[in-house]
Amino acid sequence: MIRYIVRRLLWVLVTLLLITFLTYLIFFVMPPVHPEVIFAGKQPTPELVAEVRRQFGLDKPVVIQYALFVKRIFLGDEYGWPGLGFSFNTRSALKPIIYERFLITLQLALGAAVLWLVVGVPIGILSALRPRSILDRLAMGFALFGVSTPVFFLGPVMLYVFWFKLGWLPGSGFYSIAKYGVGTWFVHMIMPWSVLALAFAAFYARMTRGNLIEVMGEDYIRTARAKGLPERTVVAKHGLRASLTPVVTMLGLDLGGLLGGALITETVFNLQGLGNYAVQSVFSGDLYAILDVTIIAAFAVTLANLIVDIVYAFLDPRVRYT
Repeated sequence: MIRYIVRRLLWVLVTLLLITFLTYLIFFVMPPVHPEVIFAGKQPTPELVAEVRRQFGLDKPVVIQYALFVKRIFLGDEYGWPGLGFSFNTRSALKPIIYERFLITLQLALGAAVLWLVVGVPIGILSALRPRSILDRLAMGFALFGVSTPVFFLGPVMLYVFWFKLGWLPGSGFYSIAKYGVGTWFVHMIMPWSVLALAFAAFYARMTRGNLIEVMGEDYIRTARAKGLPERTVVAKHGLRASLTPVVTMLGLDLGGLLGGALITETVFNLQGLGNYAVQSVFSGDLYAILDVTIIAAFAVTLANLIVDIVYAFLDPRVRYT
């Protein structure tokens, strides 16, 4: 198991290097407007452009440029570790900006993940244990509604109903725990969590239902029943653990992807997270900011995949790594 984890960590490193290399080529070698021109201003002189190229090392070969970029990431730069560079727009370090935005996205993603697991998985289990019943049909109706309702529609509707009309919940915006307390932070995050979690909860309910129905027909389930084990033990210990491996896979992928930014939800509820910041950076041409968000998203997805593979062995006894 330890050897497997070490090998996967090495592959994570290789994957990140490949992604950063391709991203660096796209943004710093093949853009329609070169970075030094963007940084030099609206009407740069040739001398100023040449000075900017020299200052940022853009006059060196591409391989050396990329090597210096990777070195700054792992060893830090003048702004600290990790070396995330500076913003072309504000001329300031990107690390505190990225850190603040990432914390907002992290709170949104984790809260929504807890909500869609708490709602979606139990609905799928109950639906699988009573297939073709009224409960099953209601659960699948909920799943169809959740999958079919886009965030950019549901978000404004919830704001209109629960904030503008009923006044039960506050409106948009992010209120940090440190500044406003847990209560204010929590009530402001309820709607973003709910909107983001609805589609995922619906999908997880359908996936859990299908997996559990399939697993409950396996030979080892019939053997467990033949031994006289209680039905609750058969479902919880043998059926559910094996049926949750695809759920864990999707959880890792979904959560890892969301850590790179939940753009639509952040925009609708005015949450200044990574997704929102990435779009702003694209429109303003802030190349280092775009590159940093891409690296964080890639790292989150690869790390989530590694954690998922490790969790497999604990969920399903049939999975072993040698």
